[in-house]
Amino acid sequence: MIAIDLIQSTAETLMDKAAIEIPDDYLAGLKAAAAAEDGDLSSFVLQAMLENYEAAKEDRRAMCGDTGTPRWYVKMGNETVIEGGPVALEAALRRATANATNGVPLRPNRVHPLWRTDHDNNVGIGAPEIEYGYEPGGEWIDLITVHKGGLFGTDYRMLFPSDGIQGIKRFFLDSLVAFGKRGLACQPAIIGIGLGGCKDTCMVLGKRAACLRTVGDRNSDPRIAAMEEEFTQLGNSIGMGAMGFVGKSMVIDTHIEVGYCHTGGMQMSVHAFCLSSRRAVARVFPDGRVEYRTDPDWFTDYQRRETVEWQMPKGHEKSA
Repeated sequence: MIAIDLIQSTAETLMDKAAIEIPDDYLAGLKAAAAAEDGDLSSFVLQAMLENYEAAKEDRRAMCGDTGTPRWYVKMGNETVIEGGPVALEAALRRATANATNGVPLRPNRVHPLWRTDHDNNVGIGAPEIEYGYEPGGEWIDLITVHKGGLFGTDYRMLFPSDGIQGIKRFFLDSLVAFGKRGLACQPAIIGIGLGGCKDTCMVLGKRAACLRTVGDRNSDPRIAAMEEEFTQLGNSIGMGAMGFVGKSMVIDTHIEVGYCHTGGMQMSVHAFCLSSRRAVARVFPDGRVEYRTDPDWFTDYQRRETVEWQMPKGHEKSA
């Protein structure tokens, strides 16, 4: 059984790490973009952000004044038992969010949509979001916090099968141009694309693709993997760079996730993570061990399974 106090203390540590420490994969991608950028203002922004990240880590302060909207992704092995059950788990994550808001500190962004009231702690109705995933085998829980920008940088369109890959490319470019020209996202960023599902699951797929995969990671379908690489090059060819200024560093990486959809449509969502790519992960075990990392490792073969039943690959239990 995994102790609830350990879950809460780990969650609070993760909130601190996500707000302050840039994941190594994203930092490497950003440095590569800065080295290739030749637009004056775009280059200035990238260098300023890299310096800001170093200062944030040294001072243990949030890397960006707008710390977005904290959310949680929780994955657990099939044999996992949590002290107090799922209700206690969610209460622990809400307490951790409130404590970190005042402790890190984070900007208390969450307000009621109509009355604009808030509790000064990023907790309220439906906040923070908590999404779940499960894996066969294992007795552990992965806690993943993402501080996602909560205003813009997201779009959706219902495409049709006849639109094909060219239609997907058009909407991708339409979205990036709108993000840059209208200041709807902080570039450069990891771009997540959701294809298929229903409208709600399409949005979930796209956001998870942006937030839960690392720079350089490729979809297990080689045809989708090739699209990811092509779209990154395409996004960096439109003449826009950091924060929409002239340049060629709009996209750090592109990740695409798909879900089976209605035969008559092809849903698509586009999500820009953030110039401050904020995520942190820990795996908690029943014996009290906690392993911190920055790769969420969310999209396993099991999460992308297509068949009714699941045949566990040899050695899967050991790796889990």
